[in-house]
Amino acid sequence: MVEPERAVHGDDGEGRPGPVLAWRFPAPVRAVSTAVLGGGLGERSWIVNAEVSSDYHHHDPAAHVAAIGQALGLDGDGGVGLLTAAAVLGLVTAADAGTRCDATVGLSTPTWAADADGAWSRWRPGTINLVCWVPAPLGDGALVNAVSTATEAKAQALLEAGVPATGTASDAVVVCCPPGGTEAYAGPRSRWGSRLARAVHRAVAAGAANDLAKR
Repeated sequence: MVEPERAVHGDDGEGRPGPVLAWRFPAPVRAVSTAVLGGGLGERSWIVNAEVSSDYHHHDPAAHVAAIGQALGLDGDGGVGLLTAAAVLGLVTAADAGTRCDATVGLSTPTWAADADGAWSRWRPGTINLVCWVPAPLGDGALVNAVSTATEAKAQALLEAGVPATGTASDAVVVCCPPGGTEAYAGPRSRWGSRLARAVHRAVAAGAANDLAKR
């Protein structure tokens, strides 16, 4: 996994500059993502996680984060773009046997996954963003399974931290791996899924502790 660059983008949604993290891969990687830009499965060359205002309301978030990537010299069609109101410079990283999770964690709007319609009616920019790396060539099914595993580990960390929620209303996950697609499994008790789960759990636990200490 490459180290993220720290930079500044020109518009946090209110016309002010804001911090941004950028991961530039030397060669395209396989990725699965729930992000506003570059979601789904495919080859990706970069990831950005841009900090925006807490009342962000851009009419086209995907175009906005693509423009942020382009301003950093990144190809707008080849990457993943994340937005968050959490402090991206408070990034927390954890690793386990080659897997890695880079997490930005903010807990201002926690929610349960299975809650009533309208329980959280206003969209906010993602508050828990996970950028994950697995050093094994996961197949399509395993990549999707890795998203589930990472999400379960995130929820476990929040519950252990005393946060009555499974996440926030607009969390995002990115899982990257080398090309090849030979690994079939990434569930929590599989070889790579268990390692990913521990990395995510540690990163989210540390990020949650940092965020709760500010309150």
